[in-house]
Amino acid sequence: MSTPIRAVQGTSDNMKSQRFVFVLLENFSLLSFAGALDSLRIANMMGGRELYRWIVTSEDGSPIAASSGTVFQVDGDLPELSRDDLVFLVGGINIQDATTKRVLNWLRRESRKGPLIAGLCTAAYTLAKAGLLDGKRATLHWQNQDSFSEEFPEVDLTKSVFIVDGTRITTAGGTSSIDLMLKLIADAHGEDLANSVADQLIYASIRTDQDTQRLSVPTRIGVRHPKLSKVIQIMEQNIEEPISPSVLAKDVGMSTRQLERLFRRYLNRSPKRYYMELRLQKARNLLMQTDMSVINVALASGFASPSHFSKCYRAHYNTTPYRERGAHGSRLSV
Repeated sequence: MSTPIRAVQGTSDNMKSQRFVFVLLENFSLLSFAGALDSLRIANMMGGRELYRWIVTSEDGSPIAASSGTVFQVDGDLPELSRDDLVFLVGGINIQDATTKRVLNWLRRESRKGPLIAGLCTAAYTLAKAGLLDGKRATLHWQNQDSFSEEFPEVDLTKSVFIVDGTRITTAGGTSSIDLMLKLIADAHGEDLANSVADQLIYASIRTDQDTQRLSVPTRIGVRHPKLSKVIQIMEQNIEEPISPSVLAKDVGMSTRQLERLFRRYLNRSPKRYYMELRLQKARNLLMQTDMSVINVALASGFASPSHFSKCYRAHYNTTPYRERGAHGSRLSV
């Protein structure tokens, strides 16, 4: 059973409207912002009164661009908060650059007042950088989880579409902000209203904090074979210390030769090759999204030798790890 999100005090009839403070960070995700904001607008419409009100801000009150390049006017700069506010930071690409000292100082100061603070999309990075997620469960977009885990080991990172841990809320990006808002609406004003909002959004399947971000392994690979899916799941969970094909085969009750045939038949590659591609994908994410040294990236991706890592990386991506990093200045880009 998921934890209810704190609402303002009162009964459903006399409850005052709750204020949302949206903080748009440079290159924010328009989908995450629009999904959250429109859910509130529709809740007011379907509820027949102002259940929610909001202001939209940027760091200095200037117009701010989404990752799509669209520029938005805002209501002002970073405001003073009250305990009853719910603050939504909206992240997107280049979140390290958007996580400025001024934003961090504001977060640390205002968080002492006890408001609910949410990070949409990559804004979990900003909350973690401010120290607001230490010892808490959190989530962010699956593509950015490797780099996040390396930088913030004190955060209990999950693969859920959203996470509520006390007064800290994080979402995975994309449409997950809608799932979060529907939960918030249901907790404050009942599931009937939340379902009505979902209907208006043509949102047929409401996810909870128990749902994971990514499609299941069978759906992703286009193959429904339980043993193949199980082996791939084990591989994905053991990147830093790879498991040999013989042990993988034994874990699912097969011989090594049977496992080899299974991969060849459905994925047109050997288990060893598939595993290598998973490890190289993690390495590429870390190179592009973190400042980790190439040697540490190699170790985190299961390569004991930097020279072997470089050789494998070049064979797969047709470039070296060093050149890859030099060619991509943007990090945490969703």
